[in-house]
Amino acid sequence: MVPPLRVLIADDQALVRAGFRMILEAQPDMAVIGEAADGDAAFRLAERARPDIVLMDVRMPGTDGLTATRRIVAAWPDPARAPRIIVLTTFDLDEYVYAALQAGAIGFLLKDVTPEQLIAAVRTASAGDALLAPSITRRLVERYARPPLAEAAPVDGDSLARLTAREREVFALIARGMSNAEVAAALVVSEATVKTHVAGILAKLELRNRAQAVVFAYESGLIRARAPARPDLGPATPATDRG
Repeated sequence: MVPPLRVLIADDQALVRAGFRMILEAQPDMAVIGEAADGDAAFRLAERARPDIVLMDVRMPGTDGLTATRRIVAAWPDPARAPRIIVLTTFDLDEYVYAALQAGAIGFLLKDVTPEQLIAAVRTASAGDALLAPSITRRLVERYARPPLAEAAPVDGDSLARLTAREREVFALIARGMSNAEVAAALVVSEATVKTHVAGILAKLELRNRAQAVVFAYESGLIRARAPARPDLGPATPATDRG
């Protein structure tokens, strides 16, 4: 029997925590293992209880969710074993959210999500996919990315030189917020092949997760606002399952 996903809820509003707990614990594959009202408590509880998923409010009194996210990420040097942190925010354009993605959060949710969206988000994060709605993420990154996109320097050639042609294709697509399934459909390959490429991309670019890959792509200038759906990546490899 597969153990349930262990979820930690960190939010300074008791009603938010209670509502999320009620939604998640109604699912047979999820268990809320604790609640925290500030970032310090969230970090201590995460260290002790080792959750699979952390729902982290970014704006809390005392130690905020951004600081707690950084501390949790630093405490787990191996990204594969670290809790998947989903930051919670009231506004989709929030500098705290952007900084949390840089720090290692896997994605973000607005606090007015439906129960179905919350449940799907936890499962998506558990599977390793980023929670990045392309339209919201683009606006968020365009606003807070440094340097600004209009002045962004070309992509670091040394970094991209580590990637194969197919990895560069996959990187450009996941940087636009596409899921493994969507990338697989676009390139006519299997999801397993996409997962292998994503793992290779993250390792070669020394990134912790897909969310950081999105931030890297925008800040480096690989992906720009209102760019074509399929950027010019040079000669593409045939769209087969060879990877």
